[in-house]
This record gives sequence, structure tokens and C-alpha cells, in this order.
Amino acid sequence: MSSATILRSGTIVNEGKQFVADILIRNGRIEKIASTLSNEINAEEINVSGKIILPGCIDDQVHFREPGLTHKGNIQTESRAAVAGGITSYMEQPNTKPAATTIEELEKKYQRASEVSIANYSFNMGATNDNLEELKKVSKTDVAGIKIFMGSSTGNMLVDERATLEGIFQLDHQIITHCEDEGTIRANLEAAKQKYGEDIPFGMHPTIRSEEACYMSSSAAADLAKKYGSRLHIFHISTAKELELFDNSIPLEQKKITAEACIHHMWFSEEQYEEKGAYIKWNPAVKKASDRDAIFQGVLDNKIDVIATDHAPHTIEEKENSYLKAPSGGPLVQHALLAMLEMVEQGKITIERVVEKMAHAPAILFRVENRGYIREGYFADLVVVDPAKSVTVTKENILYKCGWSPFDGVSFSNEIEMTLVNGNVVYNKGEIIEGTIGSRLLFNR
Repeated sequence: MSSATILRSGTIVNEGKQFVADILIRNGRIEKIASTLSNEINAEEINVSGKIILPGCIDDQVHFREPGLTHKGNIQTESRAAVAGGITSYMEQPNTKPAATTIEELEKKYQRASEVSIANYSFNMGATNDNLEELKKVSKTDVAGIKIFMGSSTGNMLVDERATLEGIFQLDHQIITHCEDEGTIRANLEAAKQKYGEDIPFGMHPTIRSEEACYMSSSAAADLAKKYGSRLHIFHISTAKELELFDNSIPLEQKKITAEACIHHMWFSEEQYEEKGAYIKWNPAVKKASDRDAIFQGVLDNKIDVIATDHAPHTIEEKENSYLKAPSGGPLVQHALLAMLEMVEQGKITIERVVEKMAHAPAILFRVENRGYIREGYFADLVVVDPAKSVTVTKENILYKCGWSPFDGVSFSNEIEMTLVNGNVVYNKGEIIEGTIGSRLLFNR
């Protein structure tokens, strides 16, 4: 495309408002927003009348599986699924093989993304029980955060030594935690094995990875953050009880302890294990409908600050195993925004709030430089949604390398028509537009 583009007559949703305007994009950034723009520079024009223009989503938690687990997914495939779903920037987690627990391994991931990622990217540094000195070297301005698994998930990165945790929480960086108490989970798992042997039903997952396990770990993390004045972001809240740990009396810009909700904890509940089994097995577990509803309310009342995916693909063959062998996690980046827009259709949330939680808030929380909003001077990361077209998730239109979705067969009431990253059209009417690469996210810290 030309170096300048005008999006004509789209309905912009940004900063709590909706309005019809033209957007001039030049050299990767939004140059001008106005009700009517003249075209004296021979810019390419794209008519988006009747369409909705949103700032590109910033997904603060994905697992793209590279290096070492690329049979499940990789940076190239999953970043393309992301832009097809309106996610223009992502923050990827360190539990790969090898894990990103050294500066050297972390930078290898950045190098790979600079070659193949069609979306903008950042990679978190992983904490272990013995890499505190390495963590002290991590840049605040070009690395999203330091990730602590205070409960094991995919990969061997459990941090459970108190002295190490105390040291990490004293670092001047954005701390991010996966919170589930490992001792509680192991005891619950042994009890389940005593009852069921090797044939544990998937419906036991929220009992094994219980409310108690989540709250015990989350509250411990919050206590450490309060003790040291840390910036702490707790991933994937899955219980109503955890909401008491978070404050909604101050604006996000002033919060030091923040929380994330994931799509699956806002959509699914434990009644669906019988039908879907391993395909809705995540860590932390999908729990009661009352937890799901409380999490949704937490998003609405700002106890929970951002909505993300925890996109974590596994192959169908891996998922088709018994409970003890089937891994936790599932692919979500292609359908997360569509799922939230479906909740808009159902009257559960406004589109302005979806934009706030999926674009503005991640930008504020992580202090992402010049992204997350439709503003003059900001990078042109944009999503064009067609509210007049619906889409049904099928094997044929899934872009994840793993080839399946927990939303398989679901019909959504909107369609992602076009996605722009740094002013480049990277997705248009069902097709990935190759030829450009995303940028490394930078942070104003």
C-alpha cells in the first residue's frame, strides 16, 4: 500500500466515545482525525462507512510456544491468528524450551519476532529460584515485565523460595504473577487419585486447582507487593474471592496492584467440562458460574483492569488424552475480541468498555509507548469491524497452528474485516496480507 492512507467515514470507538470521522495515516502513524479530510497528498482511500474502527487490542498474556514447543504453535502462525482477531500487539510468556530466564534467551525471542511476527511484540523475562541477578539486568523500557509462576503451569518455572520472592518483589520493574498454591494443588490431586485412580474426570479440575489454591497464592503476592511497594499485575483471576484483593477506588494510572481477566473465565463455567473436557482445561481452572459472573462484574466495576487471552495452544492429539495427561491451555487470540463483541450484543458490556479493557488499559498499565488509542501522533494499530456480517468458527477458518478452537461451531454477530499494524494492512476480508513485520513494543518507564 502507499505510505499514506485515509480511512473514510468509519465509526470510531475511542476513549469512551463513538463518532464518525476520517483517519489519515502516514508513515505508520495517525496524522489527522477529522470529520472530513481532503486528499491533497494522493493517499490511498479505504471506504469504511458503516464499519466500526477500534484501536488494536493489546494482549498482555500469550504463549506462542517458540522456541522448543513449535509443534503447538509458533510466533509466525500465532501472530497471524492474532491480527485476524484484531490483536495488534502482544506480550509473550517465558515458559518455552529453553525458558526465557536469561537475557540471552530472551533476546533470541525478540530476534525471532523481528523476523516473522506480523503483530507488535514484547517478551517477558521469566523468574526462577536462582536467577535474581539476571533479573536485575532486565530493561524497563523495552521489556514488558518479569513473570513469576507462583504455581507451576506448562514448563518447570515454579518459584517457591521465600527469599527469592522477596528479592524479586523489590525489583524496580513490572512484576507479573501466575498465582496458584502448589502445595494445595498437589494435595488435592492426590485426593482425586485416591478416589478415581488414573481415571479422574475433567470436572474435578476446579476442585484440584481450587479457589483456595488461587486465593492463597494471590493474597501472598499482594501482601509482598504491599510490603515492598511493587508494581504487581496478577494474571487470569478465576475466582470471586480473589476480587477482594483489588482496589477500584483509584484510577488505573495510580494503581500498583492490578488484575487481569481472561476470555475463558468470562465465557465458560464448570458445567461445560462434561461436554468439552480437556478443551476447556486451563490453569487456573474454569470454575463455577458464580465465579464467572463475579469476574465479569469485576471487569465492569474496575476491580479487574484488563481483558486478555492467555492464548496457549496444544495439539488436538495432546488434548485428546485423559485428565492426567491432557495439558492445560487453549488457543484464543483469533476469537477473543469477537467473543467480547458478542457480549456487547447480549447487553452485558458496552463496546466502549471492551475497547477500554482490551486496548486503553493494557497501554496504561504497562505504559506502552504511543499505542492503545486512536490519537493523532500514535501508531496506526487499528481494527475495522463489520457489524453487518457474522462469522461461524470452523476448522476451515481457524488460523492457529493447532487447528482447533474452544469456540468451534460458535457463530459471532460481528466480523473482523481489516486489521492495520503500524499503518500497514495486515489482514483484510479473511486474508493475511504478508510483507510487513510488527515492531518491538517500548515502554515509558
